Amino acid sequence: MKESANAKYMIRVGVKLDGQARRKDIIGAIFGQTEGLMPDALDLRKLQRSGRIGHIDVNLDDKKGKVSGVIEIPSSLENVESAIIGAALETIERIGPAASRLEVIEISNIRSSKRNLMVDRAKDLLLDIVRQRDTDATGLIDEVRSVLTTSEVTTYKNTGMTCGPNVEGSDALIIVEGRNDVMNLASCGIKNVIAVMGAGVDESLTELVKTKSMVKAFLDGDRGGRMIALELSGVLGDKLTHIAFAPDGREVEHLEKKLIGKHLGQAEPAKKAISKIQASEGEIKEDPFADAVEASDEVKEWAGNMPKKANQAVFILEDGSATEPMAAKDIVAKAGEVEGIQAVIIKSTGTDTLMEKVSESGIGVVIVPKTKVGAPNGVTVHATDDF
Repeated sequence: MKESANAKYMIRVGVKLDGQARRKDIIGAIFGQTEGLMPDALDLRKLQRSGRIGHIDVNLDDKKGKVSGVIEIPSSLENVESAIIGAALETIERIGPAASRLEVIEISNIRSSKRNLMVDRAKDLLLDIVRQRDTDATGLIDEVRSVLTTSEVTTYKNTGMTCGPNVEGSDALIIVEGRNDVMNLASCGIKNVIAVMGAGVDESLTELVKTKSMVKAFLDGDRGGRMIALELSGVLGDKLTHIAFAPDGREVEHLEKKLIGKHLGQAEPAKKAISKIQASEGEIKEDPFADAVEASDEVKEWAGNMPKKANQAVFILEDGSATEPMAAKDIVAKAGEVEGIQAVIIKSTGTDTLMEKVSESGIGVVIVPKTKVGAPNGVTVHATDDF
């Protein structure tokens, strides 16, 4: 599973049931049956909202009518708190209608594992350096030139926010997370960059953006980046015009020049990006359609590929083309065989069962003729009747 970028430990718990249960039953039991068992500071719902506990992943296997599997929970808490949470899960004795047995397999130190990988990789890289006889002339020129740009990096009006030399003179502004992000973009010749430098948005930044016609946030490709995007949107409002993210799991400060240009160029309108983040974070609404995401022209074009037969589906690929129709029940299996899926179109009413299948497939956008249920976590639902 994907680990939270800030996770320190991975709690792995084996689960065995004397009957049937689905992933959502297990997730519900984890939150429901540990509530009130631990101190308020270790309430799992609050910890997940604050990012101290990451996405809970459940992998199940059904044999002879009995379900077993592994629960994985990334934790950025300290070792004592992580151990308490693991022990609390072992108290769960029933999931749905079935008796259950949960046992912690291990609580592994993610950073320690990464350090071991880092050491091994560093050894390989050192050998590569030793084998190199000549220095790439082009790389040498770029490295020396970068000194001219990064040396101009300064602090904005004694606020502590690192910035490039053109943040005031340029009509556009790029907001990043930290000093190293500013340095990396400056080395690529991008000088209208300012860093928020951690939690909270300085009042000076809100004043600065008022003078700009375009304000673009360029953030890390992790949950922390998404949370900063929500915060910037809440404080800057309509002055935040676009949002771009580094590739999943990567940080802006480590991106190569080519990737920086690519992802800045693919920045989405801020409102659209924020809607996607809110959907993926599973914000609870009294009316699941009160803040429905308006279908873009691109989504409406995709909808023209609606299958002719009921209960069939097609995938929309990265180039906008559609696959051949398939049975809707097969989308989970087929999704694992096809690369670059942007959306799935299903000729069927969007029921809870269908939406659960879409969520399981890992596809972020689904288009159906009509639906009467809300969107599951990480999925944006469009009903063609609403176009």
